[in-house]
Amino acid sequence: MRSAQRTPPPEPEPGPGPSPSAVDAGLLRDVSLVCLAGGIVGVSFGAIAVAGGLPVWVPVVMSLVVYAGSAQFSAVGVLLAGGGPVAAAATGLLLNTRTAAFSLAVAEHIGRTRLARLAGAHLVTDETVAFTLSQRDPARRRAAFWVSGIGLFTVWNAGVAAGALAGGALGDTARYGLDAAFPAVLAALVLPALREDAGVRRAALAGAVPALALTPVVPAGVPVLAALAGLALHGRASARRKEGWS
Repeated sequence: MRSAQRTPPPEPEPGPGPSPSAVDAGLLRDVSLVCLAGGIVGVSFGAIAVAGGLPVWVPVVMSLVVYAGSAQFSAVGVLLAGGGPVAAAATGLLLNTRTAAFSLAVAEHIGRTRLARLAGAHLVTDETVAFTLSQRDPARRRAAFWVSGIGLFTVWNAGVAAGALAGGALGDTARYGLDAAFPAVLAALVLPALREDAGVRRAALAGAVPALALTPVVPAGVPVLAALAGLALHGRASARRKEGWS
């Protein structure tokens, strides 16, 4: 008599949050350094907004709901220059367009449940994407996304609240030179991928050329959108490789 074959139960869908086994000391160290810089920049943002005349609650609520550093700085700049809320929101949306492409790059590493995707979508930033894609295997990529995402969101909002409460007492925050911190961190995170993949190098070059050319003549944030041309090139190259394998 043949024994009935048992169908193995389906694997449970991963919920939001990293797997503890995929989190190591190196990842925590790197995330901590970026969080430190992010927190100080958050203090700068909160202080600038309140010193310019905005109520304390405006930068705090904006950071919780919008959570996009460059878009927040630009929107507050428009408000402080006399522009209306519609112009400020439009500026922020334009600068944040790039996160749509970033979300596609890390979507498979966020999780498959609705809760994971909803929470993860709010945590997508330049830094979380760079941390995620710099890892080699799916488990570490998922851990890197959630550790960096939760850490940066927490520290950024705490910094903004502290800066808003301090107001103009901090003086000119631009003198700290923190505008160079994030580009340096992102460059360090993507260097391994540039060394190992010629396709990534070509895509990076295709994005860097128009971004550098436009930087002196367009508002801040627009060159980043132009750099997405490199992402489109990389996507077409990946599609051609998949067609060749099939």
